[in-house]
Amino acid sequence: MLKTKVTELLGITYPIIQGGLAHLAYADLAAAVSNAGGLGQITAMSLPNANALREEIDKVRKMTNKPFGVNYAIGQHGRSFEDMVHVAIEKKVSAISVTGGNPKPVLDMVKGTGIKTLVLVAAKRQAEKAEELGADAVMVVGHEGGGHLGRDDVGTFVLTPQVVDAVKIPVIASGGISDGKGLMAAIALGAEGIEMGTRFIATKECVHAHELYKKALIGADEKSTVVIKRSLGAPARALKNEWTEKIIELEQGNPGFEVLKPYIEGKANKRYIYDGKENEGFAWAGQVAARITDVPSVQELFERIIEESIYISDKWNRIRSGKEG
Repeated sequence: MLKTKVTELLGITYPIIQGGLAHLAYADLAAAVSNAGGLGQITAMSLPNANALREEIDKVRKMTNKPFGVNYAIGQHGRSFEDMVHVAIEKKVSAISVTGGNPKPVLDMVKGTGIKTLVLVAAKRQAEKAEELGADAVMVVGHEGGGHLGRDDVGTFVLTPQVVDAVKIPVIASGGISDGKGLMAAIALGAEGIEMGTRFIATKECVHAHELYKKALIGADEKSTVVIKRSLGAPARALKNEWTEKIIELEQGNPGFEVLKPYIEGKANKRYIYDGKENEGFAWAGQVAARITDVPSVQELFERIIEESIYISDKWNRIRSGKEG
């Protein structure tokens, strides 16, 4: 029932992809997602150097023999990525994803290697360009998503079918998805799979996320996130707290990057997500945090998603046959 172009492309059982999750997506989580039937990913650019990425890939391979990927957030860290991409090629990983910048240099580097390429986009034109550059699939993130978003406030429900109609390569929906309802809604919109970020933070195998961070996700409602960094042209969604309110207050004066840097840099992010200092930093999260109520294992989460997806599919069949009433 859940065989799609994405499962065929990536050699996975279910069309569910774990997001890159800066500072959080390492071996434990990536292996757990891949073992459960999805595509787990390592976040390359949060690692200090190429050797650290090699070690992390080796850790994943000790924990799973399933396909997994490496994410390259090339626009957010102000450093070169070429050495990190060479590691993915050297280690012959199954897939890579590119987020946060122009994917062309990365796509050019892996061309002809057999590595599958996914590009995160937040607009129809970006998706068309990614296809033109040779991406194997695009991941479409709507305004509901956590972390860095597109500059236009377009939701997943509108953006996904727009992109599906515009490109021939498989489309993966992202933003506002946490369960079987979201998966089947994405399929109904024409997507071939989903990417989830925030939902995977609140799992047992996301071992780097502080318990306070996970509790904050569980306690969130639909109004518990805010968008910061709009004044820099790089909007991103995080949990609402004293720190993000200060960022938004500062942004009203359009102060520029140097003034905002101490508030938005990785150190501030880590103070919250690693150390649990919730009012001394920030934590990325999508609006879907309102749908998170517990911290299951990744395997338990997958089982729920698939069970719910099957229930919805059966309901569609009953409606089609006139037996739903």
